[in-house]
Amino acid sequence: MPRLRQVVLAARDLDAVAAQLQATLGLGEPYADPGVEHFGLRNAVFTLGDTFLEVVSPIRPDTSAGRLIERRGGDCGYMLMFQVADLAAARERVRREEVREVFEVSLDDIEEVHLHPADVRAAIVSLSQPKPPDSWRWGGPNWTSRRAPLRVTGATITVTQPVGVAALWQAILDTELKNVGIRISTDEFERGLTEVVLAPEDPDDWPREREPVIIGGVRFVFELFKDEVPSPYEPKDILEV
Repeated sequence: MPRLRQVVLAARDLDAVAAQLQATLGLGEPYADPGVEHFGLRNAVFTLGDTFLEVVSPIRPDTSAGRLIERRGGDCGYMLMFQVADLAAARERVRREEVREVFEVSLDDIEEVHLHPADVRAAIVSLSQPKPPDSWRWGGPNWTSRRAPLRVTGATITVTQPVGVAALWQAILDTELKNVGIRISTDEFERGLTEVVLAPEDPDDWPREREPVIIGGVRFVFELFKDEVPSPYEPKDILEV
């Protein structure tokens, strides 16, 4: 079963957004990956349980993140990274759907491809196969020592044609979107990755209701897994039309 492993935001001021995330969400120290300079970026990667929240910021002109920030008029959601069990099979599904790949990497501990956002809509989609499955290279060395006691459990993407986008993503991931925590909403203007859902490892760590917050142009909402507490996020409703 695929799973959402990492969410990425794009920000003009990396340090300011990273500091706000760290202070508001109670995150540990972020990892700065020198490898993202290849894409003309700086980054900060936070560990949330065994999931990850990344912020990227352009350090040179004409980067994909920089162009997206300009189109969106400010900080915004950028990428969703899904862990898959069989990357070769996933790439075959991508080819059948005539979706272009814009980046690929094959290393000893991870294989990964990025899909063209113009084809999948709303965000860059990454398909990753870490080896072993519980590892995650992009979290940096010793990422388990920097874990915050919460995790990314879902996200919302906002598009103009939700039914078609949902069908495409489900074909690529080979599962219903509710199984990976993705909800699709609609707007007359396509706004991309608009919401990230977080949950605590221990629901007693949070009050019964925690108000959403907007950081880096993305709305963060909080769900609890206690039966008596209604969740503000209902992944079974993958379409809001």
